Amino acid sequence: QVQLVESGGGLVQAGGSLRLSCAASGRTFSSYAMGWFRQAPGKEREFVATISLSGSSTYYSDSVKGRFTISRDNAKTTVYLQMNSLKPEDTAVYYCAASRAVIATHDLAYDSWGQGTQVTVSS
Repeated sequence: QVQLVESGGGLVQAGGSLRLSCAASGRTFSSYAMGWFRQAPGKEREFVATISLSGSSTYYSDSVKGRFTISRDNAKTTVYLQMNSLKPEDTAVYYCAASRAVIATHDLAYDSWGQGTQVTVSS
């Protein structure tokens, strides 16, 4: 397991930007693919973005493609989610997660989860 702590959530107006961070503990951070998921009130958790172990490959859900960017800094054991052009439908609790797979888009592939950080986009 890897311990994950998220930060950077908050309230932003539609069209604005936020940058989420997820700090990981442990010496094996570079052995995990990382992902971001989100869960809106009354909805199931959904995939947002993922990045491979080295950061060479990324995948995004269609709903955020072109607006969000996932990145990682293995030296800092931190993964980021840059969110631009935010929409009210992006409002959700955002979770970072770690997977032993090289890269993964399904939540069942993830072993460890952060506590979540609230992102609220007003219109």
